[in-house]
Amino acid sequence: MNGPVPAHLGCYANSGGGPSLLPLDIGHADYLALTDPTTAFWALVKKDRLAETLAGGPLLDQYRVQAAEFARELHGLRFELKPSAVYVNPTERCNLDCSYCYIPREMRRSGDHMPTERLLDALTRLKDYFATVMPAGRKPRIIFHGAEPLMNRDALFAAIDAFRDDYLFGVQTNATLLDAAALDFLTARGISIGLSLDGPTADVTDVTRLSFGGKSVHDKVLDTMDRLRDYDAWSVIATCTAKNLGQLVPLVELFHAREVPTCMLNAVRCTLVGGREVKPDDAALAENFIAALERSHALFLESGRKLVIANFANVLLAILAPTARRLMCDISPCGGGRAFFALAPDGGLFPCSEFIGLPAFNGGNLFEQPVADILASQAFTKVTSRDVDKFAPCATCAIRHFCGAPCPAEAHEMNGSMEKVGAFCGFYEEQVRYALRLVADGKAGDFLWDGWDAGVETSFSVNLQ
Repeated sequence: MNGPVPAHLGCYANSGGGPSLLPLDIGHADYLALTDPTTAFWALVKKDRLAETLAGGPLLDQYRVQAAEFARELHGLRFELKPSAVYVNPTERCNLDCSYCYIPREMRRSGDHMPTERLLDALTRLKDYFATVMPAGRKPRIIFHGAEPLMNRDALFAAIDAFRDDYLFGVQTNATLLDAAALDFLTARGISIGLSLDGPTADVTDVTRLSFGGKSVHDKVLDTMDRLRDYDAWSVIATCTAKNLGQLVPLVELFHAREVPTCMLNAVRCTLVGGREVKPDDAALAENFIAALERSHALFLESGRKLVIANFANVLLAILAPTARRLMCDISPCGGGRAFFALAPDGGLFPCSEFIGLPAFNGGNLFEQPVADILASQAFTKVTSRDVDKFAPCATCAIRHFCGAPCPAEAHEMNGSMEKVGAFCGFYEEQVRYALRLVADGKAGDFLWDGWDAGVETSFSVNLQ
């Protein structure tokens, strides 16, 4: 029988006619999780009631009724999205020589800028495309990314002013070129600003992030953070490597003290060799990452002010409200080529900025082909068809749709195929276990943005107490 099983049949969980619920040890004293990975359904069950729950009762009865609905919702999230954002790289150049960067070093050192007229033309073409796929009244998002977008500052600022009524803009920058005039320009227009900092002190940051001339940028980033303190739309990304793992707790303390509203503690991407050389061990990364989360929570309880760690918050949302998640890395297929794509300075379109150093994933040129045709190219479909339901070990994993086996670029380059896991399978598993423990203890909301559940409806609720 296909679809949800009528309750009156009285099928048992994990039998041939019932839903297949997998027990998952989440490391909690009292609770474990039951999951149906085909629908991303989950439930927390008291350990001493597991056998009783699997034998039948209200949880299984209600889940049988709603399973098909959950499957449709998950399918829509995975396969029916249309792009709503573009990561625009207005230059190939960067003034920093970060050891783990996913953009090839020579490209960053001596690459090309996109001329102003070309950038304006690109945003016009993208505007025409978005008019065919975006809901009326909703603006697409342009994130100026890199390399270092402010290396091509005049073109970037001209584009923002020319299209300020058409797009929501953000700039991800290393902060070194954010002088007073640049900050005034961006903040006066309400542009989202993302900074990067990897350590609480210069000696930690400088291990992996220096200028091409070997100079530290740590103090410059701190200065910019201080000047943004009263601005609402800013955040900081820290890349977690083997070189800074022991400093994640003091780094969170620094971010909180400087009133950073949102940060990300991202595991280093291992797409290129430089990232692999500073790859941390999964267990060590999980231990230090969770310690940083715990410290952020303690600071919230002490001060009443949250520091949201967005990449973990996204894992929580994947569990609590899958369609409300804000990032699309933790799902398969990922958001690359589906929710967003990336524009290179020469007009090449890639599924994500992570692929810009990989010519095989150039789907075509914005100035020569329609966007829709490029999105349907083999370079894009290789990414958008990646499906964790179809390859080991993900196909039998209980949490595969809370994780998504990121990142496809990483899996392809590091492990040799799209049908492989990325670099940090164990780390993502521990994040999910920790997230479910927070849910069991009623603490999940402390790690999410205020108002995250506005407009969110509870679609399943059974009290097993």
